[in-house]
Amino acid sequence: MSNIQFHVQPGGKIQGRVRVPGDKSISHRSIMLGSIAEGTTTVTGFLEGADALATLNAFREMGVEIEGPIDGKVIVHGVGLKGLKKPSKPLDMGNSGTSTRLLAGIIAGQDFDVTLVGDASLSKRPMKRVVNPLTEMGAQIETQEGGTLPMVIKGNGEPLKAIDYTLPMASAQVKSCVLLAGLYADGKTCALEPAPTRDHTERMLNGFGYEVKSEKIDAQQTKACLQGGGKLTGMHIDVPSDISSAAFFMVAAAISEGSDLVIEHVGMNPTRTGIIDILKLMGADLTLENFHEVGGEPVADVHIKYAPLKGIEIPEELVALAIDEFPVLFVAASVADGKTVLTGAEELRVKESDRIQVMADALQAVGIDAQPTPDGMIITGGVQSKQTAEIQSHHDHRISMAMTVAGLRGADTIVIDDCANVNTSFPIFLDLINKVGMNVKAVKA
Repeated sequence: MSNIQFHVQPGGKIQGRVRVPGDKSISHRSIMLGSIAEGTTTVTGFLEGADALATLNAFREMGVEIEGPIDGKVIVHGVGLKGLKKPSKPLDMGNSGTSTRLLAGIIAGQDFDVTLVGDASLSKRPMKRVVNPLTEMGAQIETQEGGTLPMVIKGNGEPLKAIDYTLPMASAQVKSCVLLAGLYADGKTCALEPAPTRDHTERMLNGFGYEVKSEKIDAQQTKACLQGGGKLTGMHIDVPSDISSAAFFMVAAAISEGSDLVIEHVGMNPTRTGIIDILKLMGADLTLENFHEVGGEPVADVHIKYAPLKGIEIPEELVALAIDEFPVLFVAASVADGKTVLTGAEELRVKESDRIQVMADALQAVGIDAQPTPDGMIITGGVQSKQTAEIQSHHDHRISMAMTVAGLRGADTIVIDDCANVNTSFPIFLDLINKVGMNVKAVKA
């Protein structure tokens, strides 16, 4: 893959109406659950990025007939819970942690062996967090020393054991992995999470006719349970626009004077709206319009205009609800008046990159006072970034896109290195960001 750089010119107003691609989390799950359902599942609004395509290709390798994607439409001919076949080669997950961790739960219930591999970035990410509960359920799994890919999941044909698992961290991927393995277990499997995380898996399983019961234990803890041995029935899924992708446009409009932008059909799942709550606390002029439901998922148009932002202490209860949006929220903090303090976000250190350190380095490179802490960051904003800089993305698409937005308020051209990774989640990012008023060029280096 050749090195693609983004060259970002400062200035510009963010205006107009835009619709960002489909939600990545829902796109992944639509293929996974459609494949193990009985009957046909049609998907519209599917995100045709490298991560979601890694999931789609993995199920094709396991014998599922999948038509498309063509303009976001996919038809999945489900084979039922027991209909997957042994792939002829290792399944390549590319850069996708979601594909790897959720797929591990499904594969653990099969009667054949599968090896999961990934790219350089994914091969450093922690997999013990799913290996531990799956092993407790009776799965046999081998990883590299340190619990990383390649990962071999050995199928012995025995049903998994149902467990009542308390997650050591708030992670939708681990919760989903346990629940998907629970489909293949004898008895009732439960996952107790210490703080709310996205609940797309639970919502979609219910949509496929497979009952998942969720109950609040207290203000923070939620428990999701299902009985093994049921069946999923094919359905139609209309994928809402991805709030994580919309976040870059929200912040771009919030920080550039004269901006007035509408982002259409954005998923408003309450486990994902931390970005909106945090921006409002910072003083953003943000309203939700045209609120309605699509396939069990709430959606709305986000209308955001420029307003001066102020630094805040980010409430810890919002951290898990905005975990993927922090790179661009750090950019918002860098132009806000005063100090923004993030704590309780150590999970950011094990994403596609160490997003705390990498964003601190990137913001410091353009003259922002950004101090990393073990579980977050302290950013003193309100100072115009002064210098041009070349930013390292560390193979992380969200770093590339966040620093593109930061370039709006720069003093000179910002160059962001290694941006081919943006295709993993948002293939048309550059087209859309230029359409609404930025000036960004992709340059082969």
